[in-house]
Amino acid sequence: MADAIVAALAGLPPGDLADAMRYASAGGKRVRALLVLESARLHGVAQAQAMPVAVAVELVHAYSLVHDDLPAMDDDDLRRGQPTCHIRWSEATAILAGDALQAQAFAVLADPAVGAAETRVALVARLAAAAGAQGMVWGQAQDIAAESAGTALDLAATEALQQAKTGALIRFAATAGAVLAGADPAPLEEYAANLGLAFQIADDILDVTGSAEQTGKRTGKDQAAGKATFVSLLGLDEARARAAAMVARAEAALEPFGDHEAAGNLRALARFVIHRQT
Repeated sequence: MADAIVAALAGLPPGDLADAMRYASAGGKRVRALLVLESARLHGVAQAQAMPVAVAVELVHAYSLVHDDLPAMDDDDLRRGQPTCHIRWSEATAILAGDALQAQAFAVLADPAVGAAETRVALVARLAAAAGAQGMVWGQAQDIAAESAGTALDLAATEALQQAKTGALIRFAATAGAVLAGADPAPLEEYAANLGLAFQIADDILDVTGSAEQTGKRTGKDQAAGKATFVSLLGLDEARARAAAMVARAEAALEPFGDHEAAGNLRALARFVIHRQT
């Protein structure tokens, strides 16, 4: 995966912009890329065909983190155990690096290796919807608006926000294999919806129980900012129970695929999501 991302960013003009793009896209858990590759394998799609899609979603994710960390957004100085992009370079370079990573993602997704033109168009449309004003960006906008609203979001509003901010890219990634194969994405939509919420609940738990050394980013920020999180709304024990229930539902959504090895890997990924320390 790392080699594929390096290849996708090869040939860029030398300078701070290219360096910042490579820096921002290095490391991480690669959960979204794994979802693409395993959902493709589940549907009999070759890895070579799925890999550009996995790279594309990781580049969009990297861009989103660069922008989320900016002072005008979440104002973070640590990401993946390293200084955030705007700290390492400048705010202007970080903004441009995020812009360029997003554009590069769609260039990668247009690779003929992905499949027929109609398949690539479908994936481009789905990724644009997941990343934009109907998905991830909408969720971030809601998150920012909630900080100054004066009243904390309730559980339903928090779930809707996180299904967009965190869940939209996860849903794109988990259903990409079905789209590549021309199959029904519905079973994996259900899997991904539950996985996305479990992932965010685990993040909220780590923000309370983890450390910067463990997670690679500052912890305790949500609580200090008075943000509505699954932990603040449910309490720690109930949040853990809810995450476990989401994972159980995600696993149940994979029952149509039986004991296929890729389905087993997707079940293991769901369990990893709530037991991780980063």
